[in-house]
Amino acid sequence: MNEVKQVGIWLRVSTEDQVKGESLEVHEARARSYADSKGWNVAEVYRLEAVSGKRVIDHPESKRMLADIKRGHITGLIFSKLARLSRNNRELLEFAESFQAAGADLISLAESIDTSTPAGRMFYNMLAAMASWEREEIAARVQASVPIRAAMGRPMGGQAQYGYKWEDKKFVLVPEEAAVRKLMYELFLEHRRFRTVARILNERSYRTRHGAKWAGSTIERLMRDPTAMGQKRYNYTKQIAEGRAWVAKPESEWVHHPCEPIVTPELWHAVNDLLTEKKLSGVRVSRTAKTLFGGLARCQCGGKMYVPSNMHKYVCDRKECRRKIAIDTLEAIWESEIEAFASSPETADQQAARIKTAISETGLLITANESRTREIDRQIDSLLSLYQSKTLDEADFKKRYTPLREQMVALEAELPRLREQERKLTLAISRGADALHEARHIRDRYPLMDMAERRRIVETVVECLIVGDDEVTFEYLFDPKI
Repeated sequence: MNEVKQVGIWLRVSTEDQVKGESLEVHEARARSYADSKGWNVAEVYRLEAVSGKRVIDHPESKRMLADIKRGHITGLIFSKLARLSRNNRELLEFAESFQAAGADLISLAESIDTSTPAGRMFYNMLAAMASWEREEIAARVQASVPIRAAMGRPMGGQAQYGYKWEDKKFVLVPEEAAVRKLMYELFLEHRRFRTVARILNERSYRTRHGAKWAGSTIERLMRDPTAMGQKRYNYTKQIAEGRAWVAKPESEWVHHPCEPIVTPELWHAVNDLLTEKKLSGVRVSRTAKTLFGGLARCQCGGKMYVPSNMHKYVCDRKECRRKIAIDTLEAIWESEIEAFASSPETADQQAARIKTAISETGLLITANESRTREIDRQIDSLLSLYQSKTLDEADFKKRYTPLREQMVALEAELPRLREQERKLTLAISRGADALHEARHIRDRYPLMDMAERRRIVETVVECLIVGDDEVTFEYLFDPKI
């Protein structure tokens, strides 16, 4: 009595196929019906859902199937049609060679292919070439439409940059992510190091969209992306080396389309000018100076101002500018600013407006924190379920659980700080009159303070100061402590 043939069923539908209403279940039912008609036993089913046929040979299910063929677990593979197996000519031939070496058969229902016969193998090779030609034709048509679709702001495929998402075919902001991305630019202007920005974000429990810790390279990539200032860039890269590498296209082929900005063009250019200068000079930027305005002083040209060890002046770090201002002059201007802040009724209105903006941004960071906390909760619950069902062993469970728990602890520590900051800012709105009173109090005590106490006051209330040719402009955080 002949042994019953053991076969596998190959099921693959792309995302586009699913949209058209095709499902794995329909293809599986047809394949099982065919196996039953031949008296074959279905030993395995290989499912590839929402997977493009351009490259499938490295997919885990493909590797499992080829391993089953090699060890003789199955001696035939049934699939709906040739293009369902793969749309890559080279992969199709690799599959055929593997099956032939193992003495196994490929069975395509639509094309009636059986590679156990010479005619079937010849027909298989012909159709494989046709499938590859069809894929290349589709790719050529898509490529030709790219500039037109880009100019219209249509989705081009791929994931939206951090801070944005595609919603109803529109490129829109994700407020929680946008707040974190804006914070990157602000932190970089202060610290001038990607790793420092990444460290601060990680310490404050902010994570990437996929829950990973921030890396300096990711920070740099996001800050160089012009999307953040409202210019989404399309058609600027292409794949080479069989789709494994990306290179930039000529700038003449790039297409820009407006979108909602996260930062102002001025902030984006200030940061990117620094990045360009840093790359060209190859000089590592020094740490924040231990002076009254170290890390806060900015030149009108956009450069950072610092105090060299052999000078008593703040100097712009841009070689083409090198603007200078004496330490004593800047501190005298600051004392005049305290006097003006203490006596000007207009300052209270400016303070209220800035605090409202700060409250809004802090609220977004709180929302991002709470959203990430809920997501980690869900992931931990899922891990516990897998562990309890013995799907995960103890070692694998600990490996996955530990980083999630560390993130949760950090988030739980950061949330009270954010809420306290929000509370203080909200309180400051109602303290407009008190703010002027406190300013007068500081004005009276300031001459008696030592350098450390003066620096604390500056860090508390000053966001940055801009040094120009004829004036110095202070921008305030307006913390309620002043």
